[in-house]
Amino acid sequence: MVKRVKEARTAYAAEPVQAAYPPQGEWTYEDYVHLPDDGWKYEVIEGVLYMAPSPNTKHQLIVGNLFFAIKLHLKQAKIGQVFSAPLDVILPGNLGTPVQPDLLFIRQDRLEIVKEQHIEGAPDLVVEVLSPSNWVDDRREKFKIYAAAKIPEFWIVDPIQRTVEVFVLDLEGDFVLLDRYKEKSAIRSQVLADLNLLAAELFPE
Repeated sequence: MVKRVKEARTAYAAEPVQAAYPPQGEWTYEDYVHLPDDGWKYEVIEGVLYMAPSPNTKHQLIVGNLFFAIKLHLKQAKIGQVFSAPLDVILPGNLGTPVQPDLLFIRQDRLEIVKEQHIEGAPDLVVEVLSPSNWVDDRREKFKIYAAAKIPEFWIVDPIQRTVEVFVLDLEGDFVLLDRYKEKSAIRSQVLADLNLLAAELFPE
């Protein structure tokens, strides 16, 4: 289960600077960088600290399969760069300071948002692979802030259902479901228009 900051304090209770950490709702990137490197995944969403345990092996295999497929596609298409977690993404408007999508893509003409230590701005596509510990937050909190940041496309990969849901922004700035792909369905993306990938290729047997 994902823990918010009040419960998360046990992760750094032994730190002598604990009293310097801000209350819930007031976290910044500067606060975040002082968290301990203790194996937990930390993210800050609208000033709220979230923490989750490291992902399991199935999760990482799926992320690796998707990264490889997109990277292979980009060798031919040369339309941008793909990155995978752990990598800090600072979204505009204090929406995420930072978040760490499992995978993200940035178009070639927007690579100026790629800094040495983090991404500073909204990617063109983000992917979250659901985990037992944080699937609710991916479907609720991140769904909301990714739309608010005007990220054009958001994928949710479900390892249990073996599905890929592709959401795109509508004219009102809300995510709408483009389609839900499974098994031998070819994933259709508006951002990666010529990507040739079956949903089943992502999931280990």
